[in-house]
Amino acid sequence: MTTPAAEGLSMPPEWAPHERTLMAWPCRPELWEGLMGAAKAESAGVANAIAAFEPVTMVARDAADAAEARAALDGNVEVLQQPVDDSWLRDSGPIFVVDHVDDPSRRVGVDFGFNSWGQKFEGYENDQAIGRVLTEHVGSEVVRAPLILEGGSIAVDGTGVLLTTEQCLLHPNRNPSMDKGEIEQHLRDYLGVTQVVWLEQGLLEDKDTDGHVDLIAAFTAPGTVLLQRAAPDNPNHDNLGRNREIAVAAGLDVIDFDPLAYTSVEGEEIVASYMNFYVGPRFVVVPIAGQPELDAAALDAIARAFAGAKEVIGVPGVVHAFGGGGPHCITQQVPALAAAR
Repeated sequence: MTTPAAEGLSMPPEWAPHERTLMAWPCRPELWEGLMGAAKAESAGVANAIAAFEPVTMVARDAADAAEARAALDGNVEVLQQPVDDSWLRDSGPIFVVDHVDDPSRRVGVDFGFNSWGQKFEGYENDQAIGRVLTEHVGSEVVRAPLILEGGSIAVDGTGVLLTTEQCLLHPNRNPSMDKGEIEQHLRDYLGVTQVVWLEQGLLEDKDTDGHVDLIAAFTAPGTVLLQRAAPDNPNHDNLGRNREIAVAAGLDVIDFDPLAYTSVEGEEIVASYMNFYVGPRFVVVPIAGQPELDAAALDAIARAFAGAKEVIGVPGVVHAFGGGGPHCITQQVPALAAAR
């Protein structure tokens, strides 16, 4: 096939109807160490929260993990035994494009290259293959894109606008032979977007992903973005303020989001971003930090950002934050075709 954009395909927004959600069971020992059990419990919590609204497919790398996952998951979760190296399926899994955002009859999985966030972890061959495997599993065509790209590094609003950070997409450990213009053209060609808004920096504490946008921003409606900001004494204050200036200059309506949690896990201070939430047609699954006042403020702000139109569900997220992400990082939506809605 030619590029998806040339065939009229584009990436729908996250809140468009889903056929299902794709996830993977935590499995990399060197990432989780003594927290592996806690990471699995948090992943089960996310999966079961989503399964109350739509089917979930959970990838498990071997028979033992598959049995463990089945015991922890609700009946609306399919467990698929398939080799994987890590559980951050937002980044290694397929990104789907459709022929009509509002009434799709055709769906294609774009299989971007994956190199473990600039080769930060050894052994990622199975994750390189999982995008094609899962696209075929849900019965869609596959097209390979000539670009290293993680799903957590982008957000789209469904009307042609894509949001990302220069820190991640222009990092030399991703696509060192490509300049900004070439990368942007690939985004246009394979995701069908017409405007790329380049924020500058992600969170300073985000070491593994080099500034993924899904820790600081999320579209809540076409042209409207919920954007993290920080207090003047927070080291992220200036960078996040600059991102706001860029978003406004690009014509986006900005909703400021203040809650930002810090906590200690295994003796290490970490940031636990509430912005790493996952959106469905009827729900928002939000990571909470076990800090009641701050958690409540975050859940309320997110509910208001979606104008009260979605059920907002808080799930424990501190261990996932220790690993580098949250509910958004471990999920990938499969858009529903019109005939199945």
